[in-house]
Amino acid sequence: MELDSKRLKLKEVTWDDLENMHLLYSFPEVDEYNTLGIPESIEKTKEMIRSMIEAQQEENRKSYSWKIVKRDSDEFIGMAGITLSSNRFRLGEIYYELLPSQWGQGYATEVAKMLIQSGFDDFHLHKVEAGVATKNIRSIRVLEKSGMTREGLRRKILPIRGEWKDNYHYAIVEDDPRD
Repeated sequence: MELDSKRLKLKEVTWDDLENMHLLYSFPEVDEYNTLGIPESIEKTKEMIRSMIEAQQEENRKSYSWKIVKRDSDEFIGMAGITLSSNRFRLGEIYYELLPSQWGQGYATEVAKMLIQSGFDDFHLHKVEAGVATKNIRSIRVLEKSGMTREGLRRKILPIRGEWKDNYHYAIVEDDPRD
């Protein structure tokens, strides 16, 4: 499954993306609000993306992971995904990470909007959600520009470098206005 927008394409992660994914996960700036931590080696990154690749073969698939590439050059700039609920509530949770050199150019907002649109159009979700660390101002702006609404605070839910951090819960439902 592939998604595209004016400037970007989302393509399913493959083993050929291992080095790019390792590079992405190795930036301290990318890891600042991430619960995974910086991988100690490329072998650890391989373990991390194994489930992304194996999910592509599942019959009742609940997880989609894409590399983000620029439409005009096919240059890798990050990764994104959606996890679907396995129940009648029709929920999906989105996430995205970009190389720091690509920050501030509107790509994250473009990706978030693509994921939201796909959630409603392709996966027939009722609600698309996202969590964000309360101090992650950049990502909060992305979610709000994407049409999501802050629905609440989840206290001390994110284990980041040995500390429990708070998380805002954002969402958009299928009949909310979108551009």
